[in-house]
Amino acid sequence: MSNAFTRIAGRVAVLGMLGFVLAGCGINAVPTQDEQVKAAWSQVLNEYQRRADLVPNLVNTVKGYAAHEKGTLTAVIEARAKAMQMTVPKDILENPQAFHQFEQNQGQLTQALGKLMVLSENYPQLKADQNFLALQAQLEGTENRITVARRDYIEAVQRYNTTLRTIPSRWIAAILYPGAKVRETFTITEKAQQAPQVNF
Repeated sequence: MSNAFTRIAGRVAVLGMLGFVLAGCGINAVPTQDEQVKAAWSQVLNEYQRRADLVPNLVNTVKGYAAHEKGTLTAVIEARAKAMQMTVPKDILENPQAFHQFEQNQGQLTQALGKLMVLSENYPQLKADQNFLALQAQLEGTENRITVARRDYIEAVQRYNTTLRTIPSRWIAAILYPGAKVRETFTITEKAQQAPQVNF
């Protein structure tokens, strides 16, 4: 009886050690980090949606003061429509084309909104309008939130992609999570990398 007890205790100890070793070697790193990437991506989408929701009110407020600036207002409306109409595929995080199309659409909206904000400098009455000031503050806050959400997403992807590309976690992922793929991340355009030109 003590022999059977010793064998059972030995097996339990071996299983306990095996569980400890597997937990320590990162067997759960891939699914854990995958969920972190998905959560960070959801936050990016939430912040972009928040910004898109502000655009119609902002355009209507500016239109009241600068109705003849149709080109800028139209560019903002069209950029928002393009960003909102894109169907985000389920595999966007592993699909370089879809990811960069999404990024490009959002970048066009960012540029159009930047031009709209610059336009407001030419209209002192618009700059003093309380609705415009409130919307401008909300937009600035949202842009900051987008920056933070993108940074968090980039960091989550970096951890996840590193796990998939380094040993021994690479081997674990190949065996236990064969469907795990490297995720796409945001890039900076060549235009944004160029130093701004200042002309006096």
